Amino acid sequence: MNGLIGKKIGMTSIFDAAGRNVACTVVELGPCVVTQVKTEETDGYQALQIGFGEAKEKNTTQAQIGHFDKANTTPKKRVIEFRDFNAVEKAAGDTITVDEVFAEGDTINAIGLSKGKGFQGVVKRHGFAGVNDATHGQHNRQRAPGSIGAASYPARVFKGMRMAGRDGGRRVKVKNLKVIKVFAEKNLLLVRGAIPGHKGAYVILEK
Repeated sequence: MNGLIGKKIGMTSIFDAAGRNVACTVVELGPCVVTQVKTEETDGYQALQIGFGEAKEKNTTQAQIGHFDKANTTPKKRVIEFRDFNAVEKAAGDTITVDEVFAEGDTINAIGLSKGKGFQGVVKRHGFAGVNDATHGQHNRQRAPGSIGAASYPARVFKGMRMAGRDGGRRVKVKNLKVIKVFAEKNLLLVRGAIPGHKGAYVILEK
């Protein structure tokens, strides 16, 4: 599987050939540095480990610094491994640009950390409809979760019951997004639709 690490810049919109306004996400993708090449002989499987984003040396462990030095590169903030990377033949220390992996019209998957929304009720968190009936004295039940348990048996609430709680801030994968435009000279990718995360968040795009 091929892919790169990038940073979400924000959203914009363009007009397609039919004159429709299409919402798009702008991603700064690479250039990424190959930090390690894993092979069947040494590691038992084939993979390409790549890094993106400059990290301060004081915030990097000695083991990591040694690992990056072996690849003749500076410490990176994000390091991701892609198994069976077959776009191009690369060695440790080489760079991979956006146009080497992605092209216009490609179907890709985006992985990122969703925005944290704090403590939320069941209507926003799980899509509950609430009571939806303000008559018969139900003046404060419109967004209530309703019953959560059974009778004297089993006399407990089962694990996994959908209730209010902290929402967002979790790893999300959005599949089957389409690449609209590749700006190779600026290391930018224009993707149709939304990608998880806030502006400036690190994202993984794979195909």
